[in-house]
Amino acid sequence: MSDQKTRTKPAEPELTEDEKLEIELGEQARLASDSWDSVAPGKADNFGQSFGRMLGLLRPYKWALVAVTIMGTAGVVLTVLAPRVLGRATDAVFTGFMGRQLPEGLTQEQAVEGLRAAGQERVADMVAAAENLVPGSGVDFDLLGRLLVTVLALYVAGALLMWLQGYIINVIMVRAMWRLREQVETKINRLPLAYFDKVQRGELISRVTNDIDNITQTMQQSLSSALTSILTVVGVLVMMFTISWQLALVALVSIPLMGVIFGIIGPKSQKAFGTQWRKVGRLNARVEESFSGHALVKVFGRRQDFADRFKAENEELYQASFKAQFLSGIIWPGMSFVSNLTYVGIAVLGGLMVANGTMLLGSVQAFIQYTQMFTQPLSELGGMAAVVQSGTASAERVFQLLDEDEQSEDDPQAPAPAEGDGTIEFEHVAFSYDPEHPLISDLSFIVRPGQTVAIVGPTGAGKTTLVNLLMRFYELDGGRILVNGQDIATLSRHDARARTGMVLQDPWLFAGTIRENIRYGRQSATDEEILAAAQATYVDRFVHSLPHGYDTVLEEDAANLSAGEKQLITIARAFVARPSVLILDEATSSVDTRTEKLLQQAMASLRQGRTSFVIAHRLSTIRDADLILVMEHGAIVEKGTHDELIAAGGAYHRLYQSQFAGAVVGADE
Repeated sequence: MSDQKTRTKPAEPELTEDEKLEIELGEQARLASDSWDSVAPGKADNFGQSFGRMLGLLRPYKWALVAVTIMGTAGVVLTVLAPRVLGRATDAVFTGFMGRQLPEGLTQEQAVEGLRAAGQERVADMVAAAENLVPGSGVDFDLLGRLLVTVLALYVAGALLMWLQGYIINVIMVRAMWRLREQVETKINRLPLAYFDKVQRGELISRVTNDIDNITQTMQQSLSSALTSILTVVGVLVMMFTISWQLALVALVSIPLMGVIFGIIGPKSQKAFGTQWRKVGRLNARVEESFSGHALVKVFGRRQDFADRFKAENEELYQASFKAQFLSGIIWPGMSFVSNLTYVGIAVLGGLMVANGTMLLGSVQAFIQYTQMFTQPLSELGGMAAVVQSGTASAERVFQLLDEDEQSEDDPQAPAPAEGDGTIEFEHVAFSYDPEHPLISDLSFIVRPGQTVAIVGPTGAGKTTLVNLLMRFYELDGGRILVNGQDIATLSRHDARARTGMVLQDPWLFAGTIRENIRYGRQSATDEEILAAAQATYVDRFVHSLPHGYDTVLEEDAANLSAGEKQLITIARAFVARPSVLILDEATSSVDTRTEKLLQQAMASLRQGRTSFVIAHRLSTIRDADLILVMEHGAIVEKGTHDELIAAGGAYHRLYQSQFAGAVVGADE
């Protein structure tokens, strides 16, 4: 195993028995941990293509996005204009204060000349730079009031536009994700069964739930804010250069400094977080193996050893977490430091420019506000990078699902199912999951109407595959399957499956009442038909002991029923469906002997008048079958009745003897 070295002491050349036991206990937990790591947020293999395709999800809403862009631009313009107007208000106060200090009756030019003659050059420069200064007058409160009302109106209008923009964007994003979920659901229904054979259920669920949720959060939180941030940066830059190109250049120095911070610390922080999540997964695996093997840990006296190892791995997680949080934690202080340096530089240079009369005080004030408005969206854009990267990785995984090959479309001109007595014929059927490893080759047999055909053989012989081919879950590599002389490959899949009912080895019941689960076989079934099906399949025997009878709501995984009771309900479901062909796939494998007899009686009632295929490992369940097919390596090696095959002394006889011998040994024990 990959972590064997960390589980053994360096001085020991091989594992002790106790350590072997511990590894055995922890194997499943570590596999779960590795599986978790495989679906954790990461980097997209093709970022540009996947990111562009993710944005393409918004294409149906392009005109709404145009309107959003216009509103966002208008909102940013109004918000960006406000500091400039507020600067003029400051200038009005400053000009009124300076005018009050000068003698009344002079012009502004005369006041400037008098100050220069008195040697007050800096004050003279400030008076010369002031707009609409009237010596001897005070603050123009009418002008100040109009400016403040204008500022308030700009902020209110800008806020309303930004709110409306955000509202519409959220509607667009939610609708886009709704469409994506529908596409995924439709895609899953179009995928062939072979796809689900090669993909783990947890992996598929993760793509449908976690990945789509991650895309939703990315597009709602990041991409929606990106538009506002970019527009704000552009608008603020324009205003900065209109006020002072010198101060604007000072502000632009912050961009490469912030880039250096993100470029150096960002990758290290991302790597540290990856290590942290791996340590979390490993520690969770340790806890899981401690709980799952709790009894054995106590039996072998390994509690202290587990505690020591947990402590060591918990310390590793602490160190990894501290490093990750420390690195990510210094990004924002670093950004603030650069922002403060920029602020100080602009304040000092702006003060000097005000002092020498090249800039008004209100302009410096407005520029300082613009500096804060400039650095904040830059920081937000930098923070979006990791979120967008993670969301794009999730989008890539979802797009991989959407790009999977679908099962072939049904022929719109497919004929209707032929009428007949229900004869089923396999003609030289060939099939394989992997072209390099043939499973079924040249398989031929005929099933007459009303017969019960049992299919037996060792694991991997092709028993379940055979009935899956009859249901057209897979397409044949060669040969034909005929029902009433008609090739089922020419039918639509719905028509090919409509005449068939199945009872599987693992009973599947959905969240709902027992009545609803039985009616699932045929939605038009009446309560009387459901009751008749339940009585015929012995469901009625145990239903009355439940709190609400047929209206009892099943818990998660039908945990309030036994395995046999769940299986009886699935048989009742097949009964109420009234199929002409019945498939029973290991329907009695998970029940006790007494329940098995009930199931056999229920299935005997269900099989009456129907062509039935029974797959069974327990040969005792198929003794009365009209035809028994013995399969090995995808081929029928024997066929006949139970008595004929026992008398032949072949493969069936060996299977029967092995089970009988096992039963004898079990009885002796």
